[in-house]
Amino acid sequence: MMQAMATTPPAHFTDPSAVRRQFESLDRQQLSEHQLARLNRLLAEILPANRLYADKLADLVAHRASQSGASPLVLDSLEQLKRLPFTHKEELLAPQQRDTWGAANRTYPLERYVRWHQTSGTHGRPIVVLDTAEDWQWWLGCWQYVLDVAELGRGDRLFMAFSFGPYIGFWSAHDAAIARGCLVIPGGGMSTLARLETIRTSGATALFCTPSYALHLAEVGAAHQVVTSRLQLRTLVLAGEPGGSIPSVRQRLAEAWNARVIDHAGATEVGAWGYPDAEGTGLHVLESEFIAEFLSVDSGAAAAEGELAELVLTPLGRSGSPVLRYRTGDLVRPSWQSRGRTRFVFLPGGVLGRTDDMLVVRGVNIYPSAIEEIVRGFPEITEYRLTATKAGAMDQLRLEVEDHLARPERVSQELQLRLGLKIEVTLVPPGSLPRFDGKGRRFVDERGV
Repeated sequence: MMQAMATTPPAHFTDPSAVRRQFESLDRQQLSEHQLARLNRLLAEILPANRLYADKLADLVAHRASQSGASPLVLDSLEQLKRLPFTHKEELLAPQQRDTWGAANRTYPLERYVRWHQTSGTHGRPIVVLDTAEDWQWWLGCWQYVLDVAELGRGDRLFMAFSFGPYIGFWSAHDAAIARGCLVIPGGGMSTLARLETIRTSGATALFCTPSYALHLAEVGAAHQVVTSRLQLRTLVLAGEPGGSIPSVRQRLAEAWNARVIDHAGATEVGAWGYPDAEGTGLHVLESEFIAEFLSVDSGAAAAEGELAELVLTPLGRSGSPVLRYRTGDLVRPSWQSRGRTRFVFLPGGVLGRTDDMLVVRGVNIYPSAIEEIVRGFPEITEYRLTATKAGAMDQLRLEVEDHLARPERVSQELQLRLGLKIEVTLVPPGSLPRFDGKGRRFVDERGV
């Protein structure tokens, strides 16, 4: 059985839940065998056609040929993956300044591709990523793990509150839900109030959006006598921001909608890589489809259990626009302790922040997600914005809040109590801070200005 699983991709739709449960229950040795077989098959597919990796791996391919007389790059163990160089976002971005279609990281001729998406550009210039039909089916298969936990299927009505623009957003969720037999309701091009009305009149049972927008929808509903907690909605499926795994945010959303909150993680460059545990306390890495590595923030070496680390991912089912050992910039704390039947590595709290968002304020390391956890604990605060500036060599923070109680000093006191820092908190008029239907941009970094 193990040999069949190692050489055959999971039949996500022909035998959906049984195959997924089987992968989740593999021990580490079985999982490594499966990952190694998939990785070698991926390398055989993309080399030498993919110019980016033909260049990056040229020395390894030459060494392999000199040792064995064979040119294909075949790894004998997952430990040898460490011989491959990391892939950085800048490597994907630089060629696109000369070629919009990303030819450097395309394995096949352009006519084989059927999907065009680009990154949001939240942390720099956007990157265009193309998918073949086969790669897109792989995306949909990854999403089935999220939908399993959400317990969504035939008979459910899913409202998609995203723009349907060039960003990957919930495009893959949209198609995965259709493949699963759900009734999918697109909400692109609607105002927030129109979306609320459609959720109500359609009897939608699940809402797909960012945590920010789910909060905003509830806020607008309250202002227009739409009680979101009394709608038929029973599930929120969230992505795009860390909020879905932040306890205070989850609690506010669960209460506002009287619904279960399901987090998810993915990225345009790598795919839908993370899905929640049943309790919603964090994310599992989908290790049957991704190889995950964890680099200690302190040492740069392989992280130990529970250590703060940068997540590095190698997708195993996407040959059209592959990335090997991709530095995601996401900060997590890995745990390999078994959680029920699912043995995939677990990330308590999900994505905790990003490497490029870390602030050092009077000697204390702070991530914006830590601020959000505290601020969202005050139900009277409807919106906030955190701004970082420089005072000499020191980082400084300023927090603006829309607070119905008009008492920002209590927020400052809580921040000082929990973080050991005194942060300036100022009151701004209701509705003056921006709202977001995509990724929220509540952290404004002016340290380089």
